[in-house]
Amino acid sequence: MFRAQRQGKTSFYMKCTGEEAVAVAAAYALDYEDMCFPSYRQQGLLIARNWSMVDMMNQIYSNSADRLQGKQLPIMYSVKEAGFFSISGNLTTQYPQAVGWAMASAAKGDTRIAATWCGEGSTAEGDFHSACTFASVYRAPVIFNVVNNQWAISSFSGFAGAESTTFAARAVGYGIAGLRVDGNDALAVYAATAWAAERARTNQGPTLIEHFTYRAEGHSTSDDPGQYRSAGEPTAWPLGDPIARLKAHLIALGEWDEDRHAAQDKELAEMVKAAQKQAEANGVLGHGLHQPLDSLFDGVFEEMPWHLKEQQAQMIAEETASGRPWARK
Repeated sequence: MFRAQRQGKTSFYMKCTGEEAVAVAAAYALDYEDMCFPSYRQQGLLIARNWSMVDMMNQIYSNSADRLQGKQLPIMYSVKEAGFFSISGNLTTQYPQAVGWAMASAAKGDTRIAATWCGEGSTAEGDFHSACTFASVYRAPVIFNVVNNQWAISSFSGFAGAESTTFAARAVGYGIAGLRVDGNDALAVYAATAWAAERARTNQGPTLIEHFTYRAEGHSTSDDPGQYRSAGEPTAWPLGDPIARLKAHLIALGEWDEDRHAAQDKELAEMVKAAQKQAEANGVLGHGLHQPLDSLFDGVFEEMPWHLKEQQAQMIAEETASGRPWARK
């Protein structure tokens, strides 16, 4: 998808390279029915929950099969069926939403919990602190994940307070349990998330987990990390690549080997290539608009207000009269 963006097939993409363990390991530690309120670098949650890559690519391309009808920026997925709440480009809005969902689940006597993710820089947002206050007071069954990947867009984590204390320490002031784990160790992420999930499910309250990891690539396709960090920094990161570390660990245990890993790499590359071909058959963003213009009214309200119904009808009439191809038949 990064290459597709460079080829003009879509407008925007954000990699999760170096941070895969944060989302994937957590997904396996949670129940499938638990609700995830992600930021924009946890696409691994959907992949780990076996969601269709074709569907994800359709959304990135904003094509005719995009379930969100082109209403979201690329990679800002929304999959209710997989417990994946709509991604928002506004930082940390998902935190109070996760707390509210968790409170409602508890009020209904449900055993489902909520988990949410944000970057370390956005812990400076007011929404983060409002969420911590409500979660603490109401003992909401929620897991707060702070992904400390060292860089908040082009600002080092120190600007967000990392030089004063850990981000996990922010839990103390709210009376919330706080952990700091190696975010590049899939087993550590799994263990911490499983512990936090058990606390939430047994009415012991929220947990904040700081995942100490590293953003190996740019913030997005719009970013050039070479402008603000040294070229050798990604390869010098002492905690290493999470996939390479898990591979080495499993080989040392005798549970994996180089030949199987090479075969898996080939299999997955072919799988992604086939998914991309299937998604591109539905169109790409670079080819223009793929949804009827009047569909911009759909899916916004559960019941469309009367004035929007009038506007939609007016648009359809004008489109039909003008003979434009986007009028709904």
